[in-house]
Amino acid sequence: MILDQKHARLQKLFRQFAETEFTKEILDRLDETGEFEWDIFRKMARYGFCGVKIPKEYGGAGGDYLAYALLVEEFARVSPVLSIYANTSNSLGGGPLMLAGSEEQKQTYLPPVARGEKIMVFALTEPGAGSDAGGTTTRAEEQPDGSFIINGRKTFISGAPMADWCILFAKTDPTQKGSRGISMFVLDMKLPGVSCGKPEHKMGIKGYPTCDLVLEDVHVPASALVGRKDKGFGYAMQTLDGGRLGMAAQGVGIAQGCLEEAIRYAKERKQFGKPIANFQAISFMLADMATETEAARQLVYHAAQLKDAGKDAGQACSMAKYFAAEAANHVAYKAVQIHGGYGYINEYKVERFYRDARIVPIYEGTSQVQQMVIAGTLLK
Repeated sequence: MILDQKHARLQKLFRQFAETEFTKEILDRLDETGEFEWDIFRKMARYGFCGVKIPKEYGGAGGDYLAYALLVEEFARVSPVLSIYANTSNSLGGGPLMLAGSEEQKQTYLPPVARGEKIMVFALTEPGAGSDAGGTTTRAEEQPDGSFIINGRKTFISGAPMADWCILFAKTDPTQKGSRGISMFVLDMKLPGVSCGKPEHKMGIKGYPTCDLVLEDVHVPASALVGRKDKGFGYAMQTLDGGRLGMAAQGVGIAQGCLEEAIRYAKERKQFGKPIANFQAISFMLADMATETEAARQLVYHAAQLKDAGKDAGQACSMAKYFAAEAANHVAYKAVQIHGGYGYINEYKVERFYRDARIVPIYEGTSQVQQMVIAGTLLK
């Protein structure tokens, strides 16, 4: 598709910010320490990126899904990890409240999240409930006064160590099996009984800490319940639908970044007296990489347009996530191959892209889960 003037300007803004602010010094520090980079996050917030998709009445920029996809793509083109800094508030953090929150909840939580003053994360996955989110065992027991006491453990919670609030899913009706009887809550991370495990040592996406979330007799008020009681699983799936669009855009950004690095290197690197780009084996690899990247991009933009038009975009988002996630890994693999031995050295950007790309077919619904969603829609 051809971007209209408004979206083309946004794309240019996102690209300029990433290319200017995501310096090699910052990226190297993130990769070395694995710690959250507060300065760049605050700078993103000042530009309004943390609230690009949050409505204006709740402190955001009121952008559409296409603007959101462009933001994540352009940021991921330079740094996949930093793309998550701006993604979370617009997706799994603020998304559930925009979907099912009361007016009071939206007014309370969304403005500080949109301004980057508070961080809100998403806690669904458990040690025994990953792709099978219906296997949730975290329990929220309702009290006579309408409040809840929560016990359980969540795992692989991205951003938990820095979070102020968390969108949490817990079983409120244990008599119902599978995905039924699960409710959604907004949890204050500073409440007694809430603790975080040690940050995981990850292959990639370093600089956005991930850890377990442990809940021991955590008392939350009735006002913490988001949406209808026992209907939380449906809210989670609808939220992940939009989240998959963001991760698909991240895959496109990674693929584009790898393609550009590979083209640059192939033009500069000489073997047998000429640039390796002149060899058909290399040029055909580049052609494959470019084609796969563009195909993924069009799937993402199409899914974004469907959501902006208010259409059912579940299948389109899953197709985009599935194809773009796999494309990111194919393109990253070829980029490293074109670089040869240098692609294996962390001084070169493709080495980091290769590691970061590997998570895209896993989080927010594995490629196999996307295949299930797509097939399920086809076979209704």
